[in-house]
Amino acid sequence: MNKTIGILAHVDAGKTTFSEQLLYHTNSIKKRGRVDHQSAFLDSHLIEKQRGITVFADQGMIEHGNSTYYLIDTPGHVDFSPEMERAIQVMDFAIVIISAVEGIEGHTETVWSLLKIHQIPTFFFINKVDRTGADVERVLTEIRSQFTTEVFDISSFDGSNMSEELIEFMAERDEELLDYYMDKGSQPTLWIDKMQEMIRSSRLYPCGYGSALQDIGVKEFFHCFDHLTTTLYKKDEPFSGRVYKIRYDDSGTRITFMKAKSGTLRVREELMYGNGDMEKVTQIRKYNGTQFQQVNEVNAGELFAVTGLTNAAVGDGVGELLEKAEYELVPTLRSRVVLEPRMNKKDALTFFKLLEAEDPSLHVTWEEKLQDIHLHVMGKIQLEVLREIIFERFAIQVQFERPEILYKETIETDTIGYGHFEPLRHYAEVHLQLEPGKRNCGIVFESNCHTDDLSIAIQNLICQHLFEREHHGILTGSPLTDIKVTLLTGRAHNKHTHGGDFREATFRALRQGLEKVRNRLLEPYYSFKIKVDIEQMGRVLSDIQTAYGEFNTPETIDEKAVLTGKVPVATFMEYSTTLASFTQGKGQLSLTFAGYYPCHNEEDVIDRLGYDKNADPEYTSSSIFCAKGAGYTVTWEEAEAMMHCPKKAGMNS
Repeated sequence: MNKTIGILAHVDAGKTTFSEQLLYHTNSIKKRGRVDHQSAFLDSHLIEKQRGITVFADQGMIEHGNSTYYLIDTPGHVDFSPEMERAIQVMDFAIVIISAVEGIEGHTETVWSLLKIHQIPTFFFINKVDRTGADVERVLTEIRSQFTTEVFDISSFDGSNMSEELIEFMAERDEELLDYYMDKGSQPTLWIDKMQEMIRSSRLYPCGYGSALQDIGVKEFFHCFDHLTTTLYKKDEPFSGRVYKIRYDDSGTRITFMKAKSGTLRVREELMYGNGDMEKVTQIRKYNGTQFQQVNEVNAGELFAVTGLTNAAVGDGVGELLEKAEYELVPTLRSRVVLEPRMNKKDALTFFKLLEAEDPSLHVTWEEKLQDIHLHVMGKIQLEVLREIIFERFAIQVQFERPEILYKETIETDTIGYGHFEPLRHYAEVHLQLEPGKRNCGIVFESNCHTDDLSIAIQNLICQHLFEREHHGILTGSPLTDIKVTLLTGRAHNKHTHGGDFREATFRALRQGLEKVRNRLLEPYYSFKIKVDIEQMGRVLSDIQTAYGEFNTPETIDEKAVLTGKVPVATFMEYSTTLASFTQGKGQLSLTFAGYYPCHNEEDVIDRLGYDKNADPEYTSSSIFCAKGAGYTVTWEEAEAMMHCPKKAGMNS
């Protein structure tokens, strides 16, 4: 049986040490490594050894009983959360490590939220029970109050015998079991099968405890884990899988890591991925840390890597599964790359594009006008690590400007945008209705255009053009979002309409519509959860208000206050340092991305960014018409009156 398990935790909770113990006890490694000794098997990268943190989601392999385990050790630092989320999507089960001393910490909440979103069955392991201040019962209470009430301590479960307490716990949550229990009592095989099913369906969350560093309880926990987890992969179906990681080896070969969801894949077979690309698999590799073994085929449930796919992207479905994965974690900061004067910028861009293939959240962009490279990041630690990676891999020194907030723009009212593109021997016209969309839903498209006006093929082409790039707003040039775009009508010419004409008309219609309505600047917000002593609550509430945040009614648990709400990233990104200072490190702060909302200092940001909407080389709101054999430009104010298509009734422009 193939099982992919992920080890997740807040930084320093002990997950890499826990992973080392699993590998050692299953004879996958001969000697246990330690993070503080820079010898951990899965922290194989030099940067990970030097910093003592996991940066990359590397995998090990375990053979135990009748199962093959693919073990993924994920980053625990918030700056590398996107790497963690990409790994989560291929997990069958997760083990969340929580310190018995610190309890649930900020990043643990992010981990739990992602596991719930991606529906990954989860076990808990309460670590560091040997440390002064450890309190297993307190942590269990935190799990029940903050995560789930369906958690159960399995430290006394030996794989066959079940305690009366566990039997009653399960029976209370399953009517079929309850009826069986009342009539016939407990039957071990039935109850273990049912327990496995309840875990798979996230109706039961087993929990154990021990010390990974001292090797207390880890072996026993994994024994229970092995008995209580099953997977249901089907080998006799067509092959399907999911790409979750891209890497380049020392020779520059592109390595595509994926999870087989069904079927069998063999070397030299052609594999479909992405938008229908087909390429031949030239190698199949099974990795254990940095080492790999070449194999001729892989089956459903296995983690592996292939060579031969030159364009497959992280998140792509492969084979029968072509739906692309969606990710929740979005960087909210943007930084400019500062290169040495002697460095060719286009060569540097090539290097950064390789890094973007490995981490799509970097969203590397080239600004032609300023000859600058920009990228998106989660935080300052990520930039420090990137600088080291770039020097190590490409032998170039780079610096990064102080990260800036990533803004977006939207509209407040409805309008119709008109675009016409008719230079000599070209023709296209598009009318688009623009409406404010639901917050944090992006751009949505539909067509109300009659096929007598535009063919289905052209309507689909207009839709394609709308989604082929991020569109600039007119306030700061930031990406547009939260707009519903409806195609009302348009016109083509049998002889003069060519490829690209409808792209021009569509972009001009979108831009012309923006010129006519109230535009709003949006900024990223955090959802926060802060836990402090009750006497410190007033200080925190004052800080939240000063940061232009909003908070819900405070809750009190014992002598602690729990505060939740949302707050701009710009004003709160450094608050962890402030909180640690006045709480002597005892305050808990969890920050997760909440989406984009109206900017708290819109006018200041617009003035500071100084975007000139009339000088954007990629966009114009003017239209082009033709007269006397030549095209001429008509400004957005006058273009509407000159459109060739009649206006659609039912809405004023």
